[in-house]
Amino acid sequence: MTLQPAGTELTYTVTYLEMRSRPGWGYPHTPSGPPATLLMAETPPYWYFLSLYDAVGRDYAWEDAHQQEPDELQDWLDDPAVTLHTLMCKGWPHGFFIHDARTEGTVDLSYFGLVPEAVGRGLGTFLLRTAIQMAWDIPGTEQLTVDTCTLDHPRALQTYQKNGFTPVRREDHTRTLRRPRDLSRIPD
Repeated sequence: MTLQPAGTELTYTVTYLEMRSRPGWGYPHTPSGPPATLLMAETPPYWYFLSLYDAVGRDYAWEDAHQQEPDELQDWLDDPAVTLHTLMCKGWPHGFFIHDARTEGTVDLSYFGLVPEAVGRGLGTFLLRTAIQMAWDIPGTEQLTVDTCTLDHPRALQTYQKNGFTPVRREDHTRTLRRPRDLSRIPD
């Protein structure tokens, strides 16, 4: 196990992407294998979001949501323009995404990802393409946005571009890890 300890300062680049029109492909077929179900959470409690956030993002230094007050997170999740969908397979969450449509004309894919045990099984393309089509189904959608950074899965940026997103700007940042990061769990 290769760990970056808490307190390590990291430099990373955030890439902001957008999609200005619905892609030409339709909803994807469910991947082969055990049955998978996509469930929309109705007014999920903030701890449910944080459990998915940690399961997906713990190896990618997803820590920002833990800086927010529980009431602030709950208010965001309770907003009818914010929807959380969980990909369930074999009785447990394999991934999730959140649409944030609070800005008129824009749907932000605020969070998207798979738990480590689900990576490499074809579920990522299914989940992302479903998230994209569902975003375009939201009335008034004129653009879809997402961002990723160099701390995320090594193929995240390429995957977003392959599925129709275009980079519009980049920003460099630094952060100090608040908890250890297991680098051995991050795929090449």
